[in-house]
Amino acid sequence: QVQLVESGGGLVQAGGSLRLSCAASGSIFSINTLAWYRQAPGRQRELVAAISSGGSTNYADSVKGRFTASRDNAKNTVYLQMNSLKPENTAVYYCNTDMGLRDNRWGQGTQVTVSS
Repeated sequence: QVQLVESGGGLVQAGGSLRLSCAASGSIFSINTLAWYRQAPGRQRELVAAISSGGSTNYADSVKGRFTASRDNAKNTVYLQMNSLKPENTAVYYCNTDMGLRDNRWGQGTQVTVSS
């Protein structure tokens, strides 16, 4: 069974930084590409970043140069370091596999709010 738990969200001023964490089961962590998604009010859920089991990454154009995905094998955890945050980055952020949109099963996510 997939077990993914997001944390690290909060309130930050524009230009600030946050680091999100996603704790994954050992099986999911070792086998799957993991990804960060977000959903802002009134908008569709969208892919933000993905990181493979080997560490290869892909990013949405809107976050390139500001967000960095990484993984810690010892902790079975993936991270999303978010720098130079903008108000338009305000959303609930979710962790899932790269098939998350197909499976449509989601945890509670973690709220990121960026004030102007």
